[in-house]
Amino acid sequence: MGGIVMLYELEFRDLRTYHMNEGHSAFLTLALLEEKMKSRDLLSATEEDMDSVRDQCVFTTHTPVSAGHDQFPIGLASSVLGEKRAKAIMNSGCCLEHTLNMTHLALFFSRFINGVAMRHWQISSDMFPSYPINSITNGVHAVSWTSPPFEELFDLLIPEWRHQNFNLRYAVGIPLPEIRKAHRKAKKELLNEVALRTNVNLNPDAFTIGFARRATPYKRANMLFSNPDRLRDIVKECGPIQIIYGGKAHPRDEGGKDMIRQIFSASASLRDVIPIVYLEEYDIAVAKKLCAGVDLWLNTPERPLEASGTSGMKAALNGVPSFSVLDGWWIEGHYEGVTGWAIGNGPYGKESLTQEVESLYHKLEFDILPLYYQRSEEFDRIMRAAISLNGSFFNTHRMVLQYLENAYSLQRSGKMMESNSQ
Repeated sequence: MGGIVMLYELEFRDLRTYHMNEGHSAFLTLALLEEKMKSRDLLSATEEDMDSVRDQCVFTTHTPVSAGHDQFPIGLASSVLGEKRAKAIMNSGCCLEHTLNMTHLALFFSRFINGVAMRHWQISSDMFPSYPINSITNGVHAVSWTSPPFEELFDLLIPEWRHQNFNLRYAVGIPLPEIRKAHRKAKKELLNEVALRTNVNLNPDAFTIGFARRATPYKRANMLFSNPDRLRDIVKECGPIQIIYGGKAHPRDEGGKDMIRQIFSASASLRDVIPIVYLEEYDIAVAKKLCAGVDLWLNTPERPLEASGTSGMKAALNGVPSFSVLDGWWIEGHYEGVTGWAIGNGPYGKESLTQEVESLYHKLEFDILPLYYQRSEEFDRIMRAAISLNGSFFNTHRMVLQYLENAYSLQRSGKMMESNSQ
C-alpha cells in the first residue's frame, strides 16, 4: 500500500499494469480498490469495481510449498488494516476459515497468474485449482553473468549476442578449441580467487565441481558425501576431483547451518584425496567467477521444492554443464549427455535418497569423469551445447519478452481476467 503512495507522489498515476511478485505485495490490490472507490464505502465495492482492479494486476507465484505462503488470522489483519478493510477482504472471498492468505488475495485480484517454470506451473495449478495458472520460466541477465573470457569470445564470433541473447544459439558454430581456451581462462580466474580467499591452491587440471546455494536442508548440499568410500574409489579409478562450495544459511535456519558443518566435516575426512573448499562471505562477485570457472555445476534439491533455480543458467552461459536432480528449470534445460546430466530417473516418479545417490555416483564414475579425462573433445562439445541450447533460452531477454507478450498485453491476458471473475 505504501508503494502506491510512493508512486503517486512521484506522479506515476497512469500505470497500465502492476506486477506482484509473491503474496507479500498483495495489499497493492487493496490500495487500488480504495483508489477506485474514492469517497465511497469500501464495503460497497461491486464486481465491476473488483474487475477494474483485476484489470490492472498480474501475479507471479514463486513458492511450491504451502508453508511459504503468508497466512494471518483475520483478527490480526483487522487490527493492522482496520476493521473495514478486513471485512472488505473477507467479502471478496479471499479468506479461508477466517484466515487471510496473501497469495489468495493476489490470485483473486489478478488478470494473469504464472509460475516460474513448467513444473512449478503444474504444482501451483494443483495448489490453487480455482485459478488458471500459466508458466513463464525464469531467466538470468546474460551480460551480467557471462565471464570476461566468454564475453570476448562472443563479441568476436556472435557480435549481436548482447542485444539479442537468442543469438547465443549460434555458439553451436564456435570451434571447440576456442570453447576450451575461454573456459581455461575462466577457471584460472576462479582458482586465483580461491587461493586469495582461502590460501588453498587448487589444481587447474583437476575436474572441478561447483555447488553454491542458499544453505537450507532441502537443497541437500551434503548429498555428494553420502558415501565417502565410494568417492575415494571414483577418484582412484577415474582421476582427481576438487570441489568448491559457496552459500550462506539464514541466521535462524539451524538445519542449513548444520549442513555447512557437515560439509566442513567431509572436507576434513576426505582431505587426503579430494580438496574441498567453502567460500565464506559468498557474494555476487565471487558467484560470477564460480559459475564460470568450474567444470560441472552440481544441484541436488529435494523434488519438487525447486520452483525454478537460476544458478545452473548462469553456469550454462559460460559453457559449464549441469548435473542436477530433475526439478525446476532443469526439466526444461536437460538433454542427457548433451547439455549435462540428470540425477535420478525423472521429475514425476518417486525415488528414494539411496537411489538418487547411486545415480549421482554412477554417472560421475561412468559418464562424466571418463569424458573429461579420456574424451575431452566430447566434453567440450557438451560445454558448447550448454551455451547454444540453454544460454540462448534461459535468460532475461526471453523472459521479459514473454512477460510483455503474455502477462502485460491486455489482449492476451483479458481471458484470464474473465475466468478469474467467474
